[in-house]
Amino acid sequence: MAWAYLLAASVLEIAMAAALKAAQGWTRPVPSLLGVVAALASIFLLTHALKALPTGTAYALWTGIGALGVAVLGIVAHGDSASPSRLLCMGLVLAGVAGLRLLEN
Repeated sequence: MAWAYLLAASVLEIAMAAALKAAQGWTRPVPSLLGVVAALASIFLLTHALKALPTGTAYALWTGIGALGVAVLGIVAHGDSASPSRLLCMGLVLAGVAGLRLLEN
């Protein structure tokens, strides 16, 4: 169950970033509030995942999945660069996240 909590927390991190982008510097109340709620829910789920998972591994996966998801969202929804070097770096993050999960004891 801890891995499910961690995955859900990571997805909420991505939702938080999307909401805060839409908040346009806190000038739009609804996306601003959604961003704060998503952030709090993400941290809540992360704390539950940490009951059973090593802190370093869980935190690295949480931030890695979140960062990768936000980068993909930026490319797909906001026209961010999808240059080969950027995609390579995203692939390295993905490899690191997968490696940490596969090597977890």
